Amino acid sequence: MSLEVKEDCLGWAARDSSGFLSPYNFARHEIAGVVKEVGSNVHRFKVGQHVGVGTYVNSCKECENCNVDREVHCEKGAISTFNSVDKDGTVTKGGYSSYYVVQERYCVRIPDGYPLTSAAPLLCAGITVYSPMMRHKMNQPGKSLGVIGLGGLGHSAVKFGKAFGLNVTVFSTSMSKKEEALNLLGADIFVVSSDEQQMKTLANSLDFIIDTASGDHPFDPYMALLKTAGTLVLVGAPSVKLSPISLLRGMKSISRSATGGLKEIQEMLDFCAAHKIYPEIELISIPYIYEALERLVKRGVKYRFAIEIEKSLK
Repeated sequence: MSLEVKEDCLGWAARDSSGFLSPYNFARHEIAGVVKEVGSNVHRFKVGQHVGVGTYVNSCKECENCNVDREVHCEKGAISTFNSVDKDGTVTKGGYSSYYVVQERYCVRIPDGYPLTSAAPLLCAGITVYSPMMRHKMNQPGKSLGVIGLGGLGHSAVKFGKAFGLNVTVFSTSMSKKEEALNLLGADIFVVSSDEQQMKTLANSLDFIIDTASGDHPFDPYMALLKTAGTLVLVGAPSVKLSPISLLRGMKSISRSATGGLKEIQEMLDFCAAHKIYPEIELISIPYIYEALERLVKRGVKYRFAIEIEKSLK
């Protein structure tokens, strides 16, 4: 398939692509592949390199956030990798295709030897937890981290936490996650969040909490687990209902976070390669997508599907 490469753009063949499958969309914004052609003004990449594209492919490049490597928070709105109207009027199509054309600024380098199928989930799920962990200085060995939920984001938070030297506690509504949390992912403590006694034993014991759960759940019990000046970061999308006293007691704070800027994404990929951090994935082909969706609804995914695009389209 031929590709017309635009000036200042990087075109690459999506040999491996990964997306988190949800009942609402096939998130086509975690793409890893190989550079196929480059435009005449491309300087950072060359044909044959492994690269990735995450949740956005354009921004204004001029606002304060763009100028400090926070393109995802562009004041004029970052252009999503799929189903968005780009500046030239075209609609972004996402990663379910043979080729993708993107400006080089919005590409990141995948370190040599790091598997494309492992890199792809990092470009949304991975950076969504890595970014707030770095911003809130959770990379301090010896500190304690709580992770609520053990899905695509949660298991990544556990892996990062252990690589940072943190003492990691996993909170889940299901006892079935215990063995995976402790033995597969290396968490230090596992707690069934509905067990009030288990929760009470951890009062005032955590420096940080990463909340990856999107379903509505109470916050006050978790705020009680934070130490003085502790921080809880939401990376899921639940409704937030808590008593103001939960914040007033002990100078605690609660924060929301999205994905990160391109400089931070590159930093995360390099960190994962250096520390041999790999998301837990299951490699599938396009015809399996509907069965994958059914498994997702039944919570039968551990912990990310990676869709092998090139072989699927042959």
